[in-house]
Amino acid sequence: MTKAAPAASMTSAPGDDTSSTAMARANQQLVHLVEKTADLSGALGRADLVGRLEQTRARLNDPYVRVIVVGQFKQGKSKLVNALVNAPACPVDDDIATSVPTSVSYAEEPAAYAIIRDGNSPTGGVERLPIPLDSLADFVSERGTRSDEHDIVGAEVVLPRELLRGGLRLVDSPGVGGIESTRSVSTLAALSTAHAVLLVSDASQEYTEPEVQFLKHALRVSPNVAAVLSKTDIYPSWRQIEEIDRSHLGDIGRIPMFAVSSDLRMLAAQEQDRALNEESGFPALVAHLRRDVLDRAEIVHRRAAVHDLASVVDQLGMAVKTELNALLNPQDTPAMIADLESAKARADEFRSRSSRWQVTLSDGIADLISDTEHDLRDRLRKVQRDAEVAIDEGDPGPIWDQIAEWLDQRVANAVSETFVWTNDRSRWLSEQVAEEFSLEESTIPFIDVSDTEGVLDPVEHVQGMDAGQLGATEKIYIGLRGSYSGVLMAGLAMSLIGVALINPVSLVVGVLVGRRAYREDKTARLSRRQAEAKNLTRRHIDDVVFQVGKQLKDRLRFVQRVARDHFGGIADQLHRSLSDSVLAAKQAAATFESDRNGRVIELRRQLAHIESLRAEIPASVDGSEAGR
Repeated sequence: MTKAAPAASMTSAPGDDTSSTAMARANQQLVHLVEKTADLSGALGRADLVGRLEQTRARLNDPYVRVIVVGQFKQGKSKLVNALVNAPACPVDDDIATSVPTSVSYAEEPAAYAIIRDGNSPTGGVERLPIPLDSLADFVSERGTRSDEHDIVGAEVVLPRELLRGGLRLVDSPGVGGIESTRSVSTLAALSTAHAVLLVSDASQEYTEPEVQFLKHALRVSPNVAAVLSKTDIYPSWRQIEEIDRSHLGDIGRIPMFAVSSDLRMLAAQEQDRALNEESGFPALVAHLRRDVLDRAEIVHRRAAVHDLASVVDQLGMAVKTELNALLNPQDTPAMIADLESAKARADEFRSRSSRWQVTLSDGIADLISDTEHDLRDRLRKVQRDAEVAIDEGDPGPIWDQIAEWLDQRVANAVSETFVWTNDRSRWLSEQVAEEFSLEESTIPFIDVSDTEGVLDPVEHVQGMDAGQLGATEKIYIGLRGSYSGVLMAGLAMSLIGVALINPVSLVVGVLVGRRAYREDKTARLSRRQAEAKNLTRRHIDDVVFQVGKQLKDRLRFVQRVARDHFGGIADQLHRSLSDSVLAAKQAAATFESDRNGRVIELRRQLAHIESLRAEIPASVDGSEAGR
């Protein structure tokens, strides 16, 4: 068995550290350039542009790239995270499951925190409670002894690991579909805010239908989705399962797949065996996280920052160039002012409520609210019809718990589908508004519409119902009650011909009538239970429609406010730049000859400063041209 470098180095590929260092250095240079541009904007009196650059700097300084690890119950998600960081960061047990999300990120010293919802806070905020690392299972697992004492919504673990140093944050999520159906809705909610998603499924069987559906949802919500086939060391036929799963992925979209063994990975780290590490399949997964997740997220952030810098520098130079041209070429000033006034009028149109992009936004939101409400009701009506058919096919009483669990899962799936569809339509609407805005700097803001966190929390669970099982005493009572009437009728009829009231014939008739009475009572009880089950189903679906409908409308109104403020802010900035340019041109026309030379010198100095900043802006980010 060959030995290799220390375990921590197994998480790195040759050249990765150099690439990460170069990327970090370029990022810091961009942050410095943003700060210089913000200082110049403040010196020139453009506080609105300073605010825009502050948001740009905050995006660049955000240290984390979130990767959510999702999958069904007991698929090896926690062990996968532990194997990636070579540490027992997430509790692993054969009998318990993770009940709240657990994030793992970088720090110089290892530590753990429980994220607790503060019920006494008027805003319903959360606080970080430091906890011992070896006590993490008491807070995040289903059987945790401390989870009942606090309203725990998550946990954080920080470790000194090279894989995490670049800002990678791994999030171990609760199982979807295996423990609680509403968790699949909450897990899907987190995907829209993640940079990447890893769907974990073990090699015991091919993808199930819920996993395929979840992959389709994830691919529509998250920009970067990968599949992980776990536990390849346990199942000898994992290659056949991998081939079948890859065929399923081919039907969904372009999703990379990695077959791994967490146990082999941790054994390789313990034995310092590089060959065993290669056999575990983790080097390819680590390379994917570094190259396709970390580097791509960094490129997106830098590309947006370059776009903002180019836009701000253009607006800063607009007034300076206008005034300088007016001073140097006074004969062209009237025509220049006329052009600027025309551009300013167009900017005023963009700011008005009657502008095309405002009308497109308001009409689109109104249509979207109507469409999403119809979509939700249509999906839930199908669930209700299927539930009623299932109820009519048998006795719902003895199996009501299974029906309620099935109903919860179907409702959660329907709500997830609606929110993913709403997210798609919201993005489409934002793109339409950006086209109507028709400005190069009209980038689309980040709008989290698919967030379904807490959507089904206020909805009560499906109410229970009587199983309808009769005891022996009740059955005898029903039979005797029917038999009594049969004996009495037959005995009275036969007494007319002198036969005793109680005789063999009347007893036989009593038994037959009793059996029929029992069957009729059984049928009536079954009909009542079926009607009650249908009523409970309708009531539960009505509660879901009421609650989720409100959440959908709130989120779409949020889309409207964010898009209005975003594009409205850009229109205000452009209007301010054009107004300053018009004012500068008019002032230049009225400037006396004695002051002209000094002002020209000052303007040329400002313009040189602006052009030097422009020259520092990267011409491209990973081959993508910066918008200027």
